[in-house]
Amino acid sequence: EVYVDTPLEIAEQRDVKGLYAKARAGQLRNFTGIDSPYEVPEAPDYRLPTTEQSAEVFAEQLVERILDRSAR
Repeated sequence: EVYVDTPLEIAEQRDVKGLYAKARAGQLRNFTGIDSPYEVPEAPDYRLPTTEQSAEVFAEQLVERILDRSAR
């Protein structure tokens, strides 16, 4: 399980499709984090705090971890 840990405020800022704005305006229902609850994973295999690194860096790290585990 990979937990892409992004605060709601940051997710809204990065939303190029405007889905969060539509959800807040009531145009999208059951939108996670707005009118539908979000539950943080209790014990993810990987946690990627997206405010600390770029997506590219996390992708490289994740691939390395997966390959390292499969080599065992």
